Amino acid sequence: MAFTTKRQTTTKMRKLSILLLAFIAFACKNNSQKEVVHEEPQPQEATSTINYPEALKNVFTAHGGLKNWKSQRTLTYEMPKPKLKELHIIDLWTRKDRVDTEKFSMGSNGEKVWLLDAAENYKGDAVFYHNLMFYFYAMPFVLADDGIHYGETEALEYDGKSYPGIRIYYDSGVGTSPKDEYFIHFDAETHKMAWLGYTVTYRTGEISDNVKWIRYDDWQEIDGLTLPKAITWYNYEGTKILDARSTVNFENVTLTKTAKPEGYYAKPEGGNFVEAKNSN
Repeated sequence: MAFTTKRQTTTKMRKLSILLLAFIAFACKNNSQKEVVHEEPQPQEATSTINYPEALKNVFTAHGGLKNWKSQRTLTYEMPKPKLKELHIIDLWTRKDRVDTEKFSMGSNGEKVWLLDAAENYKGDAVFYHNLMFYFYAMPFVLADDGIHYGETEALEYDGKSYPGIRIYYDSGVGTSPKDEYFIHFDAETHKMAWLGYTVTYRTGEISDNVKWIRYDDWQEIDGLTLPKAITWYNYEGTKILDARSTVNFENVTLTKTAKPEGYYAKPEGGNFVEAKNSN
């Protein structure tokens, strides 16, 4: 009996040792996993050290408030076009994005722009276009981004009404077109945005005085924020605005406080990273 008891004891000790080693291995694995977990970006602060012009603060308030905007994480909207409908998805904190259609997709992983287009249907410049419409759509809130400066500009006159304005320009090296300028003009009574003037320097890199004009007068409320339902480009001669030229509509707009899954904005299988096209 003594021999049997000793053998049983030895067997139990071996089992205990195996369990202990397994526990240690599991704990080490758990700690290792914790070390490689990617931290989510922290919520954007509604307060900022940027000294916004008082007029711009009033515009933000009239559109639902900067605090509400910065609490949102994911923006989506559809843009119906004659040949294709585009679905735009943007992470408002990281500014990663993607544009999906039935024939091609494009987007940014936060560092590089990619294009998925095996049949070569897309003829434009994905680097220029992938987030272009977002910046037009997310007015006026994108004018609270870092690296922006504010100045004075003359009021815009249209159809017998005067619209006060603010000039916006960027630090060198901010974005793909730091030499671009914007001119936001608002209703003096409601403080809602009414017009956007902008220059395009992306393909040339040279400062331009050719200001294009978009009218913002068709709004919709999404989660307490006043965002465009449609925007309209106008013909112009200098600062004189003429007739309407073309309109872009935004449908099925959603805002959520949750992020898309990890890898959602990454280059998909079959896609390629792309460079800006030569302007010549």
